[in-house]
Amino acid sequence: MQQSLAEKFYYLMKLGRVFELRAKEEYMKGNIGGFLHLAIGEEAVHVGATVAFEKGDIFTHYRDHVYAIAKGIEPKYLMAELFGKKTGVAKGKGGSMHFFEPSLNFYGGNAIVGAHIPHAVGMAYARKYRGENTGVLVAFGDGATNSGNFYESLNLASLWKLPIVFLCENNLYAIGTRIDRASAITDIYLKAKPYMMAKQIDGMDVFEVYKAVMEAKEYIQEESKPYFIEALTYRYEPHSMSDTGNYRSARELEIAKSKDPIERLKKSGLLSESYIKYIDDLVEKEIEEAVEFAKNSPEPEETELYTDIYCEVCKNVIP
Repeated sequence: MQQSLAEKFYYLMKLGRVFELRAKEEYMKGNIGGFLHLAIGEEAVHVGATVAFEKGDIFTHYRDHVYAIAKGIEPKYLMAELFGKKTGVAKGKGGSMHFFEPSLNFYGGNAIVGAHIPHAVGMAYARKYRGENTGVLVAFGDGATNSGNFYESLNLASLWKLPIVFLCENNLYAIGTRIDRASAITDIYLKAKPYMMAKQIDGMDVFEVYKAVMEAKEYIQEESKPYFIEALTYRYEPHSMSDTGNYRSARELEIAKSKDPIERLKKSGLLSESYIKYIDDLVEKEIEEAVEFAKNSPEPEETELYTDIYCEVCKNVIP
């Protein structure tokens, strides 16, 4: 069981990392425009949580690529979305920050910090109202916990006893502002403790993330109450491609990379050298195919500007 999980984790984390490294490369070539926020270094949180939560609804922030991959969306459709192509997961209209696939219960990226947290609470309310206990997981960064709607969401989730897991990825920085310069409370789980069960975990250990989210999922389903997890993690890349990242020292980055989740899993003894090589080669091939698919996909037609904007009963008024 543990070995099969390790193999799954390695594949998804490696796939996510190579996807993002290639996305960075294509961005620098000019093939990807707009914003691009990379989660390199945070793969253990994204993969461990998504695999553990399985069939439940997942809402994420705009650093959403690896969550989408772990949820089962094919990399070629995600890469096509980054390229702004018709075959993209959001028809090329959303780009990096707006991956979305409701058929897989993935209500992905949201460009406004913390704006998706109330959306997730609303979904949890709907699930409870309909008598469904699969629950909802909402992921957000430490910066989002300084916004008013974060506390409003905690309050309503607790008041209404909703089946929702709040997952905070504490990577120490909100864009370029270190947490101790923006938050009076730096152990984020303490912000949630008055409202619900809350704990802090090592977000660089994919097994610890998986175990914590599994426990949280069982709790919200059995008790119909919310649960809060703070995962301590780190992103190696700057906030976005437009950020120089010069607010962090080389030493700080070096310390963080010494805890790399992928390398940590490779050293666990659960993976054979032959399996690692097989997956490394497979992932390179898959991502190369995804890039080729994106490059060769058609651009959206101009008429797409007028679709997916208004409700069905209103669309006949579009000129």
